[in-house]
Amino acid sequence: MPELFKQKKFLFGSILALVGVFFLGVFFCRSLGGNFSSLFRKAPANVSSQTEIIEKAIDYINNNILSGGNKASLTGTPSVKNGVYAFKVKIGSRVFDSYVTKDGKMLFPQGIDLAQATQKKPEGQDNNASAGSQQKKMSCSDIKKADNPQLDAFVVSFCPFGLQMQRILAEVVKEIPSLEKNIEVRYIGSISDGKIASMHGEEEANENLRQICLREEQPKAFFPYLSCHIKKGDVDKCLKEAGVNESKLDACQKNPSRGLAYAQKDFDLDREYNISGSPTLVLNGERVSEFDFGGRTAEAVKTLLCCGFKTTPSVCKQKLDSAAAAAGFSESYSKGSSGSGNCN
Repeated sequence: MPELFKQKKFLFGSILALVGVFFLGVFFCRSLGGNFSSLFRKAPANVSSQTEIIEKAIDYINNNILSGGNKASLTGTPSVKNGVYAFKVKIGSRVFDSYVTKDGKMLFPQGIDLAQATQKKPEGQDNNASAGSQQKKMSCSDIKKADNPQLDAFVVSFCPFGLQMQRILAEVVKEIPSLEKNIEVRYIGSISDGKIASMHGEEEANENLRQICLREEQPKAFFPYLSCHIKKGDVDKCLKEAGVNESKLDACQKNPSRGLAYAQKDFDLDREYNISGSPTLVLNGERVSEFDFGGRTAEAVKTLLCCGFKTTPSVCKQKLDSAAAAAGFSESYSKGSSGSGNCN
């Protein structure tokens, strides 16, 4: 999977505010625009050695950030980069590059490669568009137009914010069915040793593949299944409610020339658009931000999609729910925890 955050240059100050609610063991889901330093107040001022400082940082991550039984551990050899201690943290099967200042007072769970972000930034748009951190807001006139626009929403199926975007898209399709043909839910991941992989483990990878197979081979069941799955994640119940041909689905998931081939097309697009965060939106081949049009709401995403039409259809006049959609699994559209972050 392409990595947005590298080890070359690091942004100090107000980079990340970690989301306070974790779903299904999801970790390092972030909400941009806050100050992380206030969370690291427990770091003792008298700690001086590199080893002690890094140990304290990992203790802090375990005791104050992670949930759901996840534990962070040091892997590899720490180093000094750009005046801070750089070290690798392993959580489950994933490894994260993290940084802490030499006085032990500031912890940065990830670093941002400013050189890469500057090079890949589209005109008038921040490279991390879907996190709502753009310097210049896009308007409808800035959006690339097409006769039949396509909105690609890149997600992973267990990320609370990926579920939030799926909930929004399901609401749009429910209220304006004609827009379904203009929406494609895509997935972030990779294939290794003939198996699909995802950022939050095997269970999420399998669910991503299940949804990809439904999208490709049983499209009429895709949104009905999705609309059910985002409530509780009850796979068996949702397959039945959506009328899924389970034998066909099982064959797709087990046949590499079908399921994995479909997934690889999504992952190729991940790399093409340099996507690592769930959710990320791409409209007519260009990364866009729902936050420029009102945030994580059905009305905002509908408006964004409608801006992609050369000739705006009359259905775009229909007003949808302007409340922020719930993040994570939720029985209702807007009740529950909501937010503006994404999973990396």
